[in-house]
Amino acid sequence: MMDKLKTNREIAFSSPEEIKAFQSVQLQNHLRYCQANSPYYKKLFAELGIAINSISLETISSLPLTSKSNIENHNDNFFAVPKEKIVDIVLSSGTTGMPTRIMYTASDLERLAYNEEVSLSSCGITESDTALLTCTLDRCFIAGLAYFSGLKQIGVAVIRNGQNTLESHTEIICRLNPTVIVGVPSFLKKLGGFIIDSGEKDALAKVRKLVCIGEPLRDSELNPSKLALDLNAIWSAQLFSTYASSETISSFCECSEGKGGHLLPDLAVVEIVDKNDKVLSAGEIGEVVITPMGITGMPLIRFKTGDISFMIDTPCKCGRNSVRLGPILGRKAQMLKIRGTTLYPQAIFSTLEEIEEVDEFYILASAENELSDIISIHVATNNNTVTADILESRLQARLRVKPQVIIEPIGSIRQKVFNPNSRKPIRFFDNRN
Repeated sequence: MMDKLKTNREIAFSSPEEIKAFQSVQLQNHLRYCQANSPYYKKLFAELGIAINSISLETISSLPLTSKSNIENHNDNFFAVPKEKIVDIVLSSGTTGMPTRIMYTASDLERLAYNEEVSLSSCGITESDTALLTCTLDRCFIAGLAYFSGLKQIGVAVIRNGQNTLESHTEIICRLNPTVIVGVPSFLKKLGGFIIDSGEKDALAKVRKLVCIGEPLRDSELNPSKLALDLNAIWSAQLFSTYASSETISSFCECSEGKGGHLLPDLAVVEIVDKNDKVLSAGEIGEVVITPMGITGMPLIRFKTGDISFMIDTPCKCGRNSVRLGPILGRKAQMLKIRGTTLYPQAIFSTLEEIEEVDEFYILASAENELSDIISIHVATNNNTVTADILESRLQARLRVKPQVIIEPIGSIRQKVFNPNSRKPIRFFDNRN
């Protein structure tokens, strides 16, 4: 069994050299644990003749990558403890559509709470706050439990209202006066508008921080998106974006500077790789790869998240010298190829959010042939003079491709986007496979 994870909440403020030295020790402990306890990695290291003692931060890229399909196809072999040591089971979406089991030990949940405590503290959240959670703690998801555990560690009073109605959240906000709200930004925008329309605008002023999950708030230049600007206009609250994955139990949360999500150096190593799995330098866009250290239930090495972003390695004005992760720009599996132009759905989302006449939207993708995709963008507008041709031209000016735009009633769009079985809006439907 791995020794108790050695955490250091101040290590991010140390020099880059000290951070690397600390991470090197953590990494070696993690690799030794994987070799001794994970059937999958024990077999892999033996077959490839990998001497883990020779692996360092500089040579970690020599180790094989772990994909979601690896976990799906060899799920049982990734578990590194006896079943009686498992205390929580999560289901994560897989590449085949079949949920994959992720099992946590008691120490994994302690690590989870520590991760969120440090991350949320960096947002300036203190024990004097009251936080409203608009994300679920049930249905085999980990996100809600993570935020609850971290807030509890800080000493925050938490209101677990979950994925409830706009009316319910409005009543809670007016009655209990939360100062922090955690939720999906597009939902928080909708909630803020509902509160204003209900004549309870004064209740918004008491909320000082919005911790946003599931959707990015910034573009590739770290500038606020239209969604972020809309949230600021409605709530007058400070916005923080956070990113994590169920498999890695590690999050990247913005500080008050809003210039990327901070890596917790004592918990993980992050890399960015290109389409050929070559490691990229800071600033280059590619797939996020995470090695989460100190996990005992299902430890992973070089896990390919499928998310597209970039790394920032310059010191942050907050005083941290740890690397940061930029906003998620898309999903690798969602990359579109349209007549020689490559783009991600998020680029289309961002463009549509900036068009004031567009109220709701979703994208439908299908395959034209092996080299090109077809997309149709379904939108609801608040202005009858805005035609599909006008929207197609605006999109073409920004995206360099001219997609088909179909205007539909807002009710049918919302029915498609806001699925009660999903924890966040679904705006991309992929029929290519």
